[in-house]
Amino acid sequence: MTFYEQHRDFIEELERIAPDGVRIEWSGDTLTMQASPSNIHQLNIAQVRRQFERHAPDGYLPSERSEIVSPDVSKGREPDLTYLPVEVLSEPGNRAPAAEALIAVEIVSPSNPGNDWMDKLHDYAVMRIPLYLIVDPRQRTVTLFSEPNHDRYHTRSDRKFGDEIRVPEPFGFTLSLAALVPYRDPAGG
Repeated sequence: MTFYEQHRDFIEELERIAPDGVRIEWSGDTLTMQASPSNIHQLNIAQVRRQFERHAPDGYLPSERSEIVSPDVSKGREPDLTYLPVEVLSEPGNRAPAAEALIAVEIVSPSNPGNDWMDKLHDYAVMRIPLYLIVDPRQRTVTLFSEPNHDRYHTRSDRKFGDEIRVPEPFGFTLSLAALVPYRDPAGG
């Protein structure tokens, strides 16, 4: 049994016994468990998803609960939003090869911002996810990373809530940030 298969078996057991609403992600030897997202988190992801849906390439659909995995680098992440081929989403389970994901979108958690800004930024680049969009309601910012190479992205674009940000192909549109909502308190509520 490979190291990746041992990790998968262990995580599957944790998922089986974890309380409802708890997400489990892994990166190498590190496990991250998070509770269900807040209303503002869900509202922001819905605002972003609605715009992406109009520009998704044919044959791709959004997913908010798929774990994208990259066995060759021993990583598995569950982005708040990703776009995957219909064929992949038609398979049983909730795992999808990272090579099939067009983007990873994350809404920054107020309780663990380093997970999105450091850990996932590194992991998504290593997994070769072409685009990584971070919506940070704490700072009222949106950052788009593109051009992954090894363990980092080579292109970064930063905007504030209320502005717009250009999303490159295969989506090819300007994302409005006008409807995004900041967190109102440090707990993310």
